[in-house]
Amino acid sequence: MTHAAPPDFDHPPRPMAQRVGAILWPSFFAAGVATMVFFAFVDPLALRDLTFPQLQISRGLGYTLGFFTFWLATASSSLFTWILLRPASRFNRPLPPR
Repeated sequence: MTHAAPPDFDHPPRPMAQRVGAILWPSFFAAGVATMVFFAFVDPLALRDLTFPQLQISRGLGYTLGFFTFWLATASSSLFTWILLRPASRFNRPLPPR
């Protein structure tokens, strides 16, 4: 039984702009959708009154903070996915020949 030798070709690393864009753009889109859905049911002023009633937060600032919170959460999810999908050949040395 013959075994095919593993390919010696390894994909070169992507440019930094492409890596950052692959994390931030999908998370930006997901944060926009999550913000629309969440604030369709929750008023930012009512949320403020429940959480931080002493702060003077306007409705617009509530929407902004909510969007950036969702963006941070979805960006961290995208970053974690990117970390898990990196090729193992970048971290492991090749197996010795048999």
